[in-house]
Amino acid sequence: MPPTTPPSHDRVHSEEFLHTLMRRQLSLSITCAAAFLVGLIGLPLLNYFEPALMATRVAGFTLSWLLLGVLCFPLVWTISYFFIRRSIWLEDDEVRQEQENQRGN
Repeated sequence: MPPTTPPSHDRVHSEEFLHTLMRRQLSLSITCAAAFLVGLIGLPLLNYFEPALMATRVAGFTLSWLLLGVLCFPLVWTISYFFIRRSIWLEDDEVRQEQENQRGN
């Protein structure tokens, strides 16, 4: 079966549409990666620069171990949840904008 090309009026499947969507998703990916890196690099930096604070006991754990062992996973889950929800929203928004443009023409 030969590959089919979308009709010229079908911008949703065009290279321009995909390029715009991929650029917006790249921005989202960089934002999520930066949030993760802040958490990943922040803990060792806090241990180095604020050892007394990180040695504070909270619920039987030092603050360092509480952040590492308990709060690390919710941080990753929150970033993942935000990424997925925002990525879906970006795709839906691009399609909605294109549909509005087609109705306007």
